[in-house]
Amino acid sequence: MAEVYYIGVDVGTASVRAALVSKNGHLKTVAQEPISIWEPHTDHYVQSSSEIWRKCCSVVKEVTRDVNKNQVRGIGFDATCSLVVLDQSFQPVAVNRDGNKERNVVMWMDHRAAEQAARITSTGHGVLRRVGGVMSPEMQPPKLLWLKENLRESCWNQAAHFFDLPDFLSWKATGSLTRSLCTLVCKWTYCPPQGWDATFWTSIGLKDLTEKNFSKIGNVTCSPGSPLGDGLTREAAADLGLNTGTAVGASLIDAHAGGLAMIGADVKGFQLPCEGRPITSRVAMICGTSSCHMAISEQPLFVPGVWGPCLSAMVPDLWLNEGGQSATGRLIEHMVKGHAAYMLLQEKAQQSCPSSADDDNGGIYSYLNKHLSRMASACSTVDSLASGLHVWPDFHGNRSPLADPTLKGMVVGLSLSHTLDDLALLYLATVQALALGTLHILEAMKEAGHSIETIFLCGGLSKNHLFVQTHANATGLPVALPEQSEAVLVGAAILGACASREHGTIQEAMAKMAKVGKVVQPDRTLQSFYQKKYKVFRRLVDHQREYQALMSTFGIEEGH
Repeated sequence: MAEVYYIGVDVGTASVRAALVSKNGHLKTVAQEPISIWEPHTDHYVQSSSEIWRKCCSVVKEVTRDVNKNQVRGIGFDATCSLVVLDQSFQPVAVNRDGNKERNVVMWMDHRAAEQAARITSTGHGVLRRVGGVMSPEMQPPKLLWLKENLRESCWNQAAHFFDLPDFLSWKATGSLTRSLCTLVCKWTYCPPQGWDATFWTSIGLKDLTEKNFSKIGNVTCSPGSPLGDGLTREAAADLGLNTGTAVGASLIDAHAGGLAMIGADVKGFQLPCEGRPITSRVAMICGTSSCHMAISEQPLFVPGVWGPCLSAMVPDLWLNEGGQSATGRLIEHMVKGHAAYMLLQEKAQQSCPSSADDDNGGIYSYLNKHLSRMASACSTVDSLASGLHVWPDFHGNRSPLADPTLKGMVVGLSLSHTLDDLALLYLATVQALALGTLHILEAMKEAGHSIETIFLCGGLSKNHLFVQTHANATGLPVALPEQSEAVLVGAAILGACASREHGTIQEAMAKMAKVGKVVQPDRTLQSFYQKKYKVFRRLVDHQREYQALMSTFGIEEGH
């Protein structure tokens, strides 16, 4: 009998990837294409939905080139939670003043709507309780409000359909306007079973979105993995090189796809504290350009500064809380590439391993990790090298648990030296700061009632052993890594598997396709070190706010 396959398509911040995945969760082939990012103004980041779809078609054709299309039973899409704008004819609408209609996607990391987000928070509306009490500029309501207030004629009055990018992809594939609960609940304030709260949209100045039963933002919903329409339309099937009618599962946000591919994995034989316990004792951590920390619960838990609780947003019938850091991989890259010794690092990495030095920057981080090991003497650990260097990592604002997009980055302990050793130490301190930021989020979740015993980590940074080990050391929790390195793609494929009806439920598909490959245990001898480092970490933000308060009185004191 011929092997059965599912396709997972992942649209990340800077690339589109696809994988052909077997019924037991193994990746057969993977393909990747870059996608464009434009920054027309500070804090504005835009993309093209047309380009994204073309790249989706290209990578799907690549991974299915050597298999019979009848073997492909389902396809699932995940993507960043970016905002796509289309007109009545489903054509792109420009989202910036330059009027370029092809650039019709407001990216997740676009912070143009910070002022609108603050105004929405100031309303104190009840729906804010489900987003940690604070509306983030990365969510869709403030972005929609910005478009109305700043591009009324060229965008707002032309727009007929506002999609989250994952829902745009499933619509493009099937023609179905049904939206995934993942996107609507997590990023749009939808709350099942009640649905939309019209009083919220009216209170923030977007009453027009309530017209025609919220048709512009979606009025039919389903759980992730639910089959959409009649599967691939004839046009989409031709674009993708697949059979018409191939099952398409309702989509997920990219981080949630990673969570789906990890949090339900069988852990027998790994001696993890969560073995034999419900999956609510686990947290899924998806780390790439940014990071998401997702915990699930049987009952709704409200965590200050953390998004949720969201019902059926990742695993059907379970509540999701989502914390996160707006810049992780992006911050590490910023710190390393901005250092005076970066060119020397490139040269050393190239000499050390010519074949990997330019492999998504993996070569330079591998070299830095080895360099830090050489710097550590026989009587010290790599971790302790940064005992005098401290970083507050919110260079792009704090997503959680402080939910303060105005916070900035901090570095304490710099000298005039700019050697390769200094670069390595700054890199180490940055990784430690990100791990302590994770600890900060997990503590907030635990205080609200979550019982978290194991971190399940995937994404690009899961390939960096220093990043993984530091997270284990800083949190004191074991870190489980996926058997398949591209876990987000497995999560997307699980959606297709569920839609194909060959797995009865998402939970059943997770149990068969999600697998742990390795466990990293914390170094208990470093517990005292990280307790002290965490105290410094928490004081840094207190100091920043103190300085902000002092300087805010400048104009008053000077009589301005």
